[in-house]
Amino acid sequence: MDQQTPVDSTTESTSDPEVSDFLDPSKTRLRLDISYDGTNFFGWGKQPVLRTVQGTIEDALSVIFRRFGVIPTLIVAGRTDAGVHASGQVAHLDLTEAQLHSLDRPRRGNMGGKRYDGPASLARRINGIAGLEADIHVSSSEIAADGFDARFSPLWRRYEYRIADNESPRDPRYRNHTVWYPATLDVDAMNSAANELLGLHDWAAYCKPREGASTVRWLEHFRWRRNEEGIIVAEVRADAFCHSMVRSLVGAGVFVGQGKLEIARPVEIRDERSKGSEYKVMPAKGLTLVEVGYPPDDGLAARAELTRSHRVPMD
Repeated sequence: MDQQTPVDSTTESTSDPEVSDFLDPSKTRLRLDISYDGTNFFGWGKQPVLRTVQGTIEDALSVIFRRFGVIPTLIVAGRTDAGVHASGQVAHLDLTEAQLHSLDRPRRGNMGGKRYDGPASLARRINGIAGLEADIHVSSSEIAADGFDARFSPLWRRYEYRIADNESPRDPRYRNHTVWYPATLDVDAMNSAANELLGLHDWAAYCKPREGASTVRWLEHFRWRRNEEGIIVAEVRADAFCHSMVRSLVGAGVFVGQGKLEIARPVEIRDERSKGSEYKVMPAKGLTLVEVGYPPDDGLAARAELTRSHRVPMD
């Protein structure tokens, strides 16, 4: 297996109903770019009763397309856990011809000769239903390039994790997005440990087990820095992430930074493929999905097909 061969596209996720992965030729695919504060969401995947990101957006879609019967289902690049945030989430949905054309008519007002972009209006309509004080925002909606699949086309996903240690400012405005940690952390030691973890490996020791799902991933980038505000930020990028992998890696790094683990120990834990109690999985609130990387448009379909061909049974 080489660097460009993913195993599956599961990320820091909750269970999500399985739907068809292929575009119905009678429908048109739209890409949505989404951000949200995950504090009051029970993860991405739609669930009965509980408030989720997918459920909230699909509720808005049910209002927008209520005249057309079946409501479009969102397929997402990374199914985030409860409490995890996103500034660069990506999803797609497939619209019938009637649903797509319904977006071509402005709801109200005079356009003053300006061209009206129906697909782009979907984001505005979702945001309008969500309201000005919403904890979710769709920054754009557009017709997707041929072969685009939000879940299977990505080359990588990138997360950031924010920690305020004893040397960082404690700003209550960011308390839902930054973990306050009561110790002084050695960022250089954390980077030394992180650098040794890179590459294609089995991450079973850093994942919450899920029956039938592979734990092999390519960890492309793992780096710690103290930003201009004094906040410690972990940057983590991989082809995909298994369940709780990012927060587990961050937890091991924090224990290295605090002197509770030797620099070499995180690699040893990984290679032993068995999670013990030597480190703690960090809280969800410090984690944000910041970017999903896709190939050029002419490589989207091939990438999606490659991902599907290496996918293993999930959920």
